[in-house]
Amino acid sequence: MSSSASVISSRELRGREMTLVEALREALREEMRRDDRVILLGEDIGVEGGFGGAFTVTLGLSEEFGHHRVIDTPISEAAIAGVAAGAAMAGLRPVADVQYGDFLFLAMDQLANNAAKLRYMSGGKLAVPMVLRAPVGATTRGSQHGQSLEAFFMHVPGLKVACPSNPYDGKGLLKSAIRDDNPVIFFEHKLLYGSKGARKEKAGLQVAGIVPEEEYLIPFGEAKIVRPGRNVTIVANLLMVHRSMQAAEILASQSIDAEVIDVRTLVPFDWPAVFDSVKKTGRLIIVEEDNLTGGWGAEVAARVADDCIGYLDAPIRRVAAPDTPPPFAPIMEQFYVPSVERIVSTAKQVVVV
Repeated sequence: MSSSASVISSRELRGREMTLVEALREALREEMRRDDRVILLGEDIGVEGGFGGAFTVTLGLSEEFGHHRVIDTPISEAAIAGVAAGAAMAGLRPVADVQYGDFLFLAMDQLANNAAKLRYMSGGKLAVPMVLRAPVGATTRGSQHGQSLEAFFMHVPGLKVACPSNPYDGKGLLKSAIRDDNPVIFFEHKLLYGSKGARKEKAGLQVAGIVPEEEYLIPFGEAKIVRPGRNVTIVANLLMVHRSMQAAEILASQSIDAEVIDVRTLVPFDWPAVFDSVKKTGRLIIVEEDNLTGGWGAEVAARVADDCIGYLDAPIRRVAAPDTPPPFAPIMEQFYVPSVERIVSTAKQVVVV
């Protein structure tokens, strides 16, 4: 396979078992120790003895690095993004966070019109090396606290977009994002955190993985084949990687061999990984939690249709949320978010055993 996608076995890793929250925290701690230009901005992240932000990712960092580097902000996402962009242009490497990704809409002018464009508008004289961390995904919090926003930012030239599905990728991608000279939107699914302080996240997955003790980075633009297969390609991100893997196990028991690709970053996107897989399997399913119309899966479907139409043995299918806001009622949310059963059913429609 000529693809740039990597196949990583847990047997190749030696280290400690960590949750996503712990891996992200370690990435921040290591980068702050390595480079004193790295600062953190956000609401409730610097309260000594506090929660460490909405999902405990910055817990303990204010005690180690002080309030001049772990900075509490007012409840103003526009201010958080604006200060981060300005600090980045002034020579710092800020990592800002918002408590819920939905609140990024309040910062769109700073992100889309300033951070994303200033390097281009200055002919490369300005750099905006900032990271904005944002939790996404439906978790019974309703329409204003449960959206998946990746497609909005994939559409903004100048922004990079990361979406790790596990602790190993979370740490490696976050460290790469902090060292990048471009603005990065770093999405984290709330159900992959597994807990919020002492509270368990409803329906949260306890996703633990081996995180190496030695230094490592994960380059942007390299997808990961998390399950090789030959009958159908399933492309997913964030929580949907785990549901796709569950679906692949069920499909295997029914003689359907699914290849599952974790995109890891949406910008840059590893097009060769998807194209090579589709040329091998002849079938493609894209799974995303965002609503169907205009999601990032639509772009993947269009590109595959452009480049691989002669290799397709079945129509490209997308498994996504309906074109409605995320519901609050748990039973409705279960219907709204793509399920393992929907992925299995879709695969059986395109693969004739």
